[in-house]
Amino acid sequence: MIGADADADTETNTGKKRGIRGTADNYTADQIEVLEGLEAVRRHPGMYIGGTDDRALHHLFAEILDNSIDEAVAGYATKIAVVLHDDGSVEIVDNGRGIPFDPHPKFKNKSALEVIFTTLHAGGKFSGKAYETSGGLHGVGSSVVNALSSWMTVEVARDKRAKAMTFREGAPGRLEDRGTTSNRRGTSVRFLPDAKIFGPNARFAPDRLFRMTRSKAFLEKGVEIRWNCTPSLIGDDDDTPHKAILSFPGGIKDYLESEVDGLTRTVEAMFHGESKWTNEQGQNARMEWAIVWTEDPDGGLASFCNTIPTPEGGTHETGLRAGLTRSIRSFGEMVGHKKIKDIAADDVLGGAQVILSVFIPSPAFSNQTKEKLVTPGTSKYVETEIKDHFDNWLGADASTAKKLLEAIIERSEERLRRRKDKDLKRQSATRKLRLPGKLADCSKSSREDTELFIVEGDSAGGSAKQARRRENQAILPLRGKILNVASASEDKLRANVELNDLLLAMGVRMGKHFDLDDLRYERIIIMTDADVDGAHIASLLMTFFYQQLPGLIQSGRLFLAAPPLYRLSQSGKTLYARDDAHKEQLVAQEFRAGSKVDISRFKGLGEMSATQLKETTMDPGTRTLLRVTLPDRTAFTNSDFRAVPKVPADLVDALMGKKPDGRFQFIQANAAFANDLDV
Repeated sequence: MIGADADADTETNTGKKRGIRGTADNYTADQIEVLEGLEAVRRHPGMYIGGTDDRALHHLFAEILDNSIDEAVAGYATKIAVVLHDDGSVEIVDNGRGIPFDPHPKFKNKSALEVIFTTLHAGGKFSGKAYETSGGLHGVGSSVVNALSSWMTVEVARDKRAKAMTFREGAPGRLEDRGTTSNRRGTSVRFLPDAKIFGPNARFAPDRLFRMTRSKAFLEKGVEIRWNCTPSLIGDDDDTPHKAILSFPGGIKDYLESEVDGLTRTVEAMFHGESKWTNEQGQNARMEWAIVWTEDPDGGLASFCNTIPTPEGGTHETGLRAGLTRSIRSFGEMVGHKKIKDIAADDVLGGAQVILSVFIPSPAFSNQTKEKLVTPGTSKYVETEIKDHFDNWLGADASTAKKLLEAIIERSEERLRRRKDKDLKRQSATRKLRLPGKLADCSKSSREDTELFIVEGDSAGGSAKQARRRENQAILPLRGKILNVASASEDKLRANVELNDLLLAMGVRMGKHFDLDDLRYERIIIMTDADVDGAHIASLLMTFFYQQLPGLIQSGRLFLAAPPLYRLSQSGKTLYARDDAHKEQLVAQEFRAGSKVDISRFKGLGEMSATQLKETTMDPGTRTLLRVTLPDRTAFTNSDFRAVPKVPADLVDALMGKKPDGRFQFIQANAAFANDLDV
């Protein structure tokens, strides 16, 4: 009963499915399709060329051109012609051996030419007997191009005879005899991509075909390629020539020299060379490379395997990067550089313009379009060969090698700085806005008319917080004297807590990463005590801004507060003096002669009441601010400001740097002008 019920349920469910699908009981042997010949390619072109877009369309050209280039690489062809006709078809002609057109031994009634262009996985590049290295590997290139063409005509001159065959949507016509030839040989292939496959508007782009052709010319320096394009196909804004002879006797070296023309080089010398090796199977392989280091931040690495572009890289690029990195690290260790351990491959190749071309037997690619090389073992061979040659190149010119090493280390330090900044930004995003704990921020959300007062110590910070306008004035107390950045290493500078708090409060980053748009306040005001220690702290802060945030000064946003040093009072009248000379002037001019004037000296901002600090130093209506300017700036005339006297640009390094000689010379030259020292 259980079995019967189960069968009944199955029949019921099948009936329901039949109602939905309508063909369940029509699935018989005659429903199984067998796609013969090239029909599968026309049905599913994406399986063979990756799609039917513009990239796939131009891949057809590459497949046929590669066949001619393989003849050149093998040493049988010296001239190739590429012609883009006015009907949109493209023709590739070479003077190689010519495709065999005698009957194929496996297909007695078919010529070898017909087999190659109509049968998948048919070709002369499997065994390695006809071609030691080649771009064609799977025997599908020519047949796939034929299958996806509206028509194709192949003409071959071989053994003093010429024959041709025309195909329509992959289907072959008869083999035509074109008569005898005396001294001509080679293969000509002309085809028009099928609009049914690629769309009615699909057209070869002359500029793209020209670039592809040019790249083949420099990869095989023994070949000459003649380019010819119908002028009407080239647009007005397209500088592609309609005729050109492409030949690079020096190979990729000559080509790279033309490509980097006009770029600023890190070092003038080019690292280039050729190398050969024998793989574990006893097969011969070789490679050629050329590298120029430039100041271009992006650089560029173009790699090829058997003249096939590999835009996604692969094992040959991995070997190149590893070999260069190991070599430069070894050189750095030899010259005793301490930061060599932090160098990565991206630092070595940063800004470098690189061309790498390898020729290896039986290469393995990630797919039929051959965009990534995955041949195991290639990485090891390339790495070893590149390292040996780069070691010799670095050792041959010590000055060039050291200059390159310094540039690479600078890129390494910049990369590490970016990583730290990125981590900091990620933390800030996670914690909303991370601000220093001692910062008393203002309430205004926009930057307009806001001010950040950098004050000396918690005591002064307490008075300043009471004296400020909460809406637009923020207070950041600093703990004593900050680091002297003019004599500190990058690591110490970035590890300093006070400076990091200051940067966080302002919302900016140091050095090349400074962006004025990131600044959270309109004005940054240094407010320190009116004594020697206060002046020293202000000098340290200005040195920091001058060296790490010069844009802040250039934009006129950095100021010095001018707090008073003395308080003078007589019979209810109170005035403030900024220094001794000002004190004497006020006593003589503002108070009654013969009457006692009470004079008190402020030991620091912390001793001033909030009211006094506000009135003398922080209230825009009564205060005086000194705008800090760079040496090449003119003085400002705003009534509220007085410009700080300009100084020579190198004075900061002389007075604040590591070497004491500059300070000693300055003291000797200016000691006679020092009066009323505050000691």
